[in-house]
Amino acid sequence: MTSTTPAAAEIDGYGYRPVRRGLPEGVAPFTVTSPDFDADGPLPADAWADAFGCAGANRQFTLEWSGAPQGTRSFAVTMFDPDAPTGAGFWHWLTWDLPAGSTGLGEALPAGAVAGTSDSGQVGYFGPCPPVGDLLHHYEVSVYALDVPSLQLPADTPPTVAAFTMSGHIIGRALLTGTARR
Repeated sequence: MTSTTPAAAEIDGYGYRPVRRGLPEGVAPFTVTSPDFDADGPLPADAWADAFGCAGANRQFTLEWSGAPQGTRSFAVTMFDPDAPTGAGFWHWLTWDLPAGSTGLGEALPAGAVAGTSDSGQVGYFGPCPPVGDLLHHYEVSVYALDVPSLQLPADTPPTVAAFTMSGHIIGRALLTGTARR
């Protein structure tokens, strides 16, 4: 009889396996920056959540990108916390169907763009609020270049389903990581 139990080295403290990355092979890199925070630096205080014991303004920060690959027909933006103590990370922000000509994102979405639902259940951006005393959290802000003009998903699509749907259309990715700890 063969055991289906994973080896102890494959299990973390919560009994889950590490999260598999959803990027296909050959994804072209491009660049994303923010005037609001530096790469690998702390996210601004006003971008923090106004829930879970945090008193931030939950202000969506500005992003600027360049160098997306040819064939880009739309963009999506996500913010994911792989350090959340859930065993599966935490989706803080998912926005898709940004027009192919976009070079950035401010607080207002362009016409036709969809603000998705975060793991908090809130539509649109949901800022960081790591548990008190927890390790430094790394918030992966990704801009994805997609090969379709629309993912054709409603705003209430669960974050994991939106990410799965997106994964089959990614042709480029720009990554900017911000941090938070309390």
